[in-house]
Amino acid sequence: MKLGLICVGRLKGGPERELYARYAERVGAFRRLGFEGLELKEIDESKAASAAERASREGADLLAALPPESRLAAFDARGRAVTSAGFTQFIADERDNGRKALWFAIGGAEGLDESVRARATAVFSFGAMTLPHQLARILAAEQIYRGMTILSGHPYHRA
Repeated sequence: MKLGLICVGRLKGGPERELYARYAERVGAFRRLGFEGLELKEIDESKAASAAERASREGADLLAALPPESRLAAFDARGRAVTSAGFTQFIADERDNGRKALWFAIGGAEGLDESVRARATAVFSFGAMTLPHQLARILAAEQIYRGMTILSGHPYHRA
C-alpha cells in the first residue's frame, strides 16, 4: 500500500525539511510489511482575503491532489487523539483490507476545510495545542514511521 502526505504549504530547505526527509526515508525501509514508502505532495497556501475562503480553496486543492482510488485520513485539531498503537492499527487495517493507497492530509493556517474532513475515513489530532504545519508534517511522518516499527517488532516504540 502506498502511503502519502498531502500538505498545505511548502517546506523550505533547513532542519524541518531534513527531519521530515529522514522519517520518510525510514518508512521506505519497511517495504516487506506491504508498504511502498511515504510520498509528499505540497499544496500552495491560498492568498484569498478571508479565512473561510482560504480554507475552502486549500481544501479543494488538497482533494484535487489526492490520487484516484486513494483512501484519505487527516490530521486536524478537531480530530480524535489516539495512541501510537491505535494509529498503527488503523494503518494496518487499511493495508489488510486491500487498500492500494492511504494519504494523510494536513491543512494550512486555517485548518482543514470541512470538505476534506468529510472525505476522510478518519481524522486524527496531535492534541489540543496549535502546531505549525511544518511540525505537524514531521509529527505525521514520525508516527507513520513509528507505526512501521510497531508492525515489524522493532524496539523503537516503547509502550
